[in-house]
Amino acid sequence: MTRLALGVSYNGQAYSGWQSQLSGNTIQDKLEAALGRFATHRVSTLCAGRTDAGVHGLMQVVHFDTPLDRPASSWVRGTNTFLPSDIAVQWAQPVPDEFHARGSAVARRYAYVLLQSPVRPSVDAGRVGWVFHPLDHNAMRQAADHLLGEHDFTSFRASACQAKSPVKTLQRIGISCRGQSVPHPELGWSPCYWRFEFEANAFLHHMIRNIMGCLIAIGQGKESPDWMEKVLATRSRDAAAPTFSPDGLYFLGPVYEAAWGLPERTAAYDWLP
Repeated sequence: MTRLALGVSYNGQAYSGWQSQLSGNTIQDKLEAALGRFATHRVSTLCAGRTDAGVHGLMQVVHFDTPLDRPASSWVRGTNTFLPSDIAVQWAQPVPDEFHARGSAVARRYAYVLLQSPVRPSVDAGRVGWVFHPLDHNAMRQAADHLLGEHDFTSFRASACQAKSPVKTLQRIGISCRGQSVPHPELGWSPCYWRFEFEANAFLHHMIRNIMGCLIAIGQGKESPDWMEKVLATRSRDAAAPTFSPDGLYFLGPVYEAAWGLPERTAAYDWLP
């Protein structure tokens, strides 16, 4: 038997999340069906991190075992032949039997792309979140700093979360904005794309979308930056802002030790604003 790892990218708009469901309308269902057709045997995959309905993946990593001995490039081309156009295998690589897509990951990375504009998204609808009012970068940065390190993130945890512990270590939150040079003639401020990047040892269900709801409330001046610290300390989901839209959320991929020799990113990673 050979153990293979795959890097998979997908647009999550049309699917009910990653994890297999009876409906068959999930990324895992489509991937395993395509792998099965190419391999001519049933394939079961394990992923680095499950994503929700509407959430996108730039480098989801999966592993599976197969008795077949085929070149890695043929797994990419052959599997993609049977996948819908919004899902694609980016790379394939044999790995040792002890490699585990989830268990071998030392961290996971996500990005949230947010359009700040007086007009709702059009060509990028479903691929970015949206806010009408301008955001205060410094206020959001101060608020984000309260979340760094090891904390109990119960306040940002969905009720359906199955994680054994709410304690996670958030290692990095990056916040940047790329905007137009010409201000809007009526509002006096420039539309722009905000990019929020998160890296942690692991994430809770809806954790990033719940954090985003709080960051946006603070960025719009509805709450102070110190409110984030109070929400965190309360350890109650009721204390935080509503869960924000999944549209702009991207799973950038897991982080592995260099010894595994796996790619750190795909071409899709650099597409984001």
